Amino acid sequence: MNKVFKIIVFGILIGTSVHAVAQKFIPISQPLVSHIYTADPSAHVFNNKIYVYPSHDTANTTLENDNGDHFNMMDFHVLSMDSIGGKVTDNGIALDIKNIPWAGRQLWAPDAAYANNTYYLYFPVKDKKDIFHIGVATSKKPEGPFVAEPKPIKGSYSIDPCVFKDDDGTFYMYFGGIWGGQLQNWRSHEFDSSAKLCQPTQTAFLPRVAKLNKGMKQFVETPKELKVVDKNGNLFKEKDNDKRFFEASWMHKYKGKYYFSYSTGDSHLINYAIGDNPYGPFVYQGTVLNPVSGWTNHHSIVEIKHKWYLFYHDVQLSGKTHLRNVKVTELKYNEDGTIQTINAYK
Repeated sequence: MNKVFKIIVFGILIGTSVHAVAQKFIPISQPLVSHIYTADPSAHVFNNKIYVYPSHDTANTTLENDNGDHFNMMDFHVLSMDSIGGKVTDNGIALDIKNIPWAGRQLWAPDAAYANNTYYLYFPVKDKKDIFHIGVATSKKPEGPFVAEPKPIKGSYSIDPCVFKDDDGTFYMYFGGIWGGQLQNWRSHEFDSSAKLCQPTQTAFLPRVAKLNKGMKQFVETPKELKVVDKNGNLFKEKDNDKRFFEASWMHKYKGKYYFSYSTGDSHLINYAIGDNPYGPFVYQGTVLNPVSGWTNHHSIVEIKHKWYLFYHDVQLSGKTHLRNVKVTELKYNEDGTIQTINAYK
């Protein structure tokens, strides 16, 4: 991590205003909207228009902790625009937690997909026993409003769903997140409240993947571990926290290869790995985005009018780790298919 980003992250840890620190550096992108706080952007092109499905951060008095209890989102807003850099429309509340029958609290990072002449919104939320599962809601319009199914997806758990459509029309969901995302509680697909995080020398937790059925509301298989390995085929240890998976799965395809990207969490990177099929293994390649101001980062990568873009967030507007703002910047590939690392500040 270079000196600039060490300063930004360290400012958060010691309680210094991130806003004050970040103002010393010029951001390469500005927030898409400033009237609400948004994070975790999943971007898609539907009907030749760009739609962004973010989390909706709200102010609260909960003290910050490693479980993320201060991230207590209550609804989703869908953003839309005709082009990158164009006017951004907030389409209002697309789904409210009070309209999800099984939900308890914490409506975290969503994703969306289109199939069967229907738009599907996938979201993690804790049930009434405070356990994260992934739900699905439907609409005939990409901006909603969405109507939630009465129960979560059977066999789903943890957070950060990413739904990827392969060239043959098959949809896969990638998901998982450690610490507050509870992935460590699901070692054998059964919730274990006593489960512990990995020790530094133990193999790090792996993200999950499951194929969706044609109805888009259930898995057709038990979720599988998705292997992210080094160039020698070795899994990462927990101590390799600048490379191992933490949360924020995203899948995209480029020139026939599958690109799995993710957040490293406590080391604040967005990294990526490349594989030959949707189940992997995926070989680690490097960093997509260096650390931003704020503790978390969560992204999406999408092709728009023959260019590629990275959607991400930081805390430029608020300086507070739980009040974030969504941004976008162009993403570029090298001739060999590797991604050019992005710095969010000049």
